Amino acid sequence: MYTDKKILCTILARGGSKRLPGKNIKPLGGVPLIGYAIRAAKGSQYIDRLIVSTDDEAIARVAKAEGAEVPFMRPAEFAADTTLVIDAVQHAITYLRENESYTPDAHVLVQLTTPFVQKEDIDAAIETFFKTGANSCVSVCEITDRPEVMYRRAGERITPFIENIPSQRHQDMPKLFRLNGAVYVTSTEVLMKKGLIYDNADCAAIIMPRARSIDIDTPFDFKIAEMLMKDRS
Repeated sequence: MYTDKKILCTILARGGSKRLPGKNIKPLGGVPLIGYAIRAAKGSQYIDRLIVSTDDEAIARVAKAEGAEVPFMRPAEFAADTTLVIDAVQHAITYLRENESYTPDAHVLVQLTTPFVQKEDIDAAIETFFKTGANSCVSVCEITDRPEVMYRRAGERITPFIENIPSQRHQDMPKLFRLNGAVYVTSTEVLMKKGLIYDNADCAAIIMPRARSIDIDTPFDFKIAEMLMKDRS
């Protein structure tokens, strides 16, 4: 459908995770964590190139074994604790443009910390991106923790986060969604000229179920993912 478009997928996998050491290649259900993102992206019918950007040799070996390209090792200045995602993505696109004369029309970021993402999610995001003509398309899931019933602390007391909300049943409240961090599709122009992973001013979305929206950041998150993986198997 999009054979006239170059669609690049990048998976960012920096070494040196602090909260969960070795997270990116930690086995989950017998598969390195990064393997799930790679397999989902490889299954896409639209992505024509899949690369992993990493500064870690062990991660690079696992990524190659899973079938991804590792065309470069990410320089230290783009792999620090303070490095922004956009900086790492811009580095990858700049490298491919300057060293391989390859510039994609659209860029897909699949985060390896969402192991339940499916190839169908990625393809749905790509389809929605092109169908709507939006600058970007992201994956979201419905929220359960409502801002209407959230509070902030004021000394020993709490005050409503949102003031003067009329009382209403939870089921009567409008549906709200949050980014689940799984998939971001963005035009290369927006990435490089605006410096945005996704453009809030013109952004479409696909909805993923909460059960597949877990984002692993801590040992507790990993335990939850292990339990879900056992249920699935």
